[in-house]
Amino acid sequence: MLVFNKKTEFSDLTYESFAAICKACTKCALHETRTQVVVGTGPVPCDVMVIGEGPGEQEDLHGKPFIGKAGQLLTKIFESAGIERETQVYITNTVKCRPPKNRTPFASEMEACKPYLIRQIQLVQPKILILLGAPSLRDVLEESLPISKVRGQWYKVPVDYMTEPFYIMPMLHPSYLLRKQSKEKGSPKWLTLQDMLEVKTTMGFYKTL
Repeated sequence: MLVFNKKTEFSDLTYESFAAICKACTKCALHETRTQVVVGTGPVPCDVMVIGEGPGEQEDLHGKPFIGKAGQLLTKIFESAGIERETQVYITNTVKCRPPKNRTPFASEMEACKPYLIRQIQLVQPKILILLGAPSLRDVLEESLPISKVRGQWYKVPVDYMTEPFYIMPMLHPSYLLRKQSKEKGSPKWLTLQDMLEVKTTMGFYKTL
């Protein structure tokens, strides 16, 4: 599991300084083919944080995560659950540069980005973390079970920045949902909406503390 409380070489940086270092990164070969580094978007700090796999073509061109078709679907899922993406969610990926042809990031590439991800979580200080897709599940939780088996389940982890446990939920990736058109009960899209509604309920729990 990602060591959320670990000190990194970025531990003393503000978010702005951290983002500037990310944008100049050359730690792995992905920097050779990227157009832009996609650090993340959303308020800092933020109660809800989303970690996806890696930037796609549109994200690489515009420097923002989840703005292509999968991102548009993710926004609709947030809206259906009563969550405002722009004001209530911070979004990033396991790697900050687009893998060529949108392939799955290599383990070495995710490892190079781990110190960035750890510091990003420490700066955003989320109470709830959503992991989209199998790569983010493996990278953050080191979970070997298929995401279809663990989606919708809460993992609870202690962190330094709050007294309550850190809630982590794996979900199906929106790019997978794009290939599944059905919205019937029990379908991947229906299940994902139920998962997001559970996130909305847990957001309300934290507001009562």
